[in-house]
Amino acid sequence: MALDRIAGFLAATSALALSGCAIVISADEGASDPAPQAQSTAPVIAEPVITAPQAPRTAVDALAPFYAALEYDAPVAPAGPALPASHAVIGSIALGSCNTAERDIPILETIAREDHDLFFYLGDNVYGDADSDDATLPELREAYHMMAARAEFARLREAFPMIATWDDHDYGQNDMGRTFAFKGFSQQLFLDFWRAAADDERRSREGIYTQHAFGPDGRRLQIIVLDTRYFRSDLTPSDDRGAVGKERYIPSRDPDQTLLGAAQWAWLENALKEPADLRLILTSIQVHADGHGWEAWRTMPLERQRLYDLIGRTKANGVVFVSGDRHSAGLYVRRDVAPYPLYEITSSSLNMSYRDVNNEPGPHRIGDMYAPVNYGVIKIDWEGRALALQIRDLEGETVRDVAIAFDEIGAG
Repeated sequence: MALDRIAGFLAATSALALSGCAIVISADEGASDPAPQAQSTAPVIAEPVITAPQAPRTAVDALAPFYAALEYDAPVAPAGPALPASHAVIGSIALGSCNTAERDIPILETIAREDHDLFFYLGDNVYGDADSDDATLPELREAYHMMAARAEFARLREAFPMIATWDDHDYGQNDMGRTFAFKGFSQQLFLDFWRAAADDERRSREGIYTQHAFGPDGRRLQIIVLDTRYFRSDLTPSDDRGAVGKERYIPSRDPDQTLLGAAQWAWLENALKEPADLRLILTSIQVHADGHGWEAWRTMPLERQRLYDLIGRTKANGVVFVSGDRHSAGLYVRRDVAPYPLYEITSSSLNMSYRDVNNEPGPHRIGDMYAPVNYGVIKIDWEGRALALQIRDLEGETVRDVAIAFDEIGAG
């Protein structure tokens, strides 16, 4: 079903609702000069009022019946270990983003040989852009099927429990946000592929944001998974496309733009108020990076400031950002936006490196970016009250790292 067919379907549905004004049928309608009648003492029976169904509020609502009746071969990832129990202490996490199943992914073999408690997929976990504008998303379904068949991915799935969010290429289309008409089905495919339970909260609401917590008091790790696609407003195109720092988009201070949407912002505030000793916020796009004009929180500075302010207002301790998307890796810190330094680790890509060197400006970056294929590691030393953020190469060697004392970020 192409976009023009979807538009026609929506228009027809709306017209049906608009034509269905309340119809009241009177018993006397059509009579002329009725003769006087004796006053009746019989009870008055109200005539039925017929109303048409309300028009669908969104394209997602309008398409829901179509998808409910759609028969398709649902792509599902190979089975893997369940998430750790809530009391389990997490000491090591591997993470990565941007891999296509259309080519080998040898770095997954490297990661699978290591000892970690979790693996984070940070988005662009497959490349299935809906280039055909077909509502059944054949490209995305095929990309998921190809990933499920990858031996390297199966070995990684067998090795570690996984937590995932999405980015544009496993959401629907390049740089797409809330206007993607088929996002309801995309969400269904995401949850099916990652084996979300039937009672998972994400199956009954819009967006894939969620949270997890592991460990006892004193070693409690909170993992907050954001959705930076489903509700995000359109970005502001560059006024000097291709220029350094303005490659595709420029910041906009339009107060009507949003990255997370009202419901997710409210949810995030409540999540940050929950007790934890260390908090990892997973966001598919970068938070701190200011040196480029690609997708990032910098494109909506009011929203980014809202995020920083929310951390301070909720007194959320021990926050570290975890991001992907960029086809280059880097470590970042800002010491001027919250009550304590906010660190960020960006890991990308697993097998989609576009260059050997990335020298883009990075006012908040710690050292140089790392452009070849890579993955990230977060090591948590609960006894020593410290953590390390690391970028590792194809062979598993650490190429970028920073050590952070718990006291520095109010953790523990």
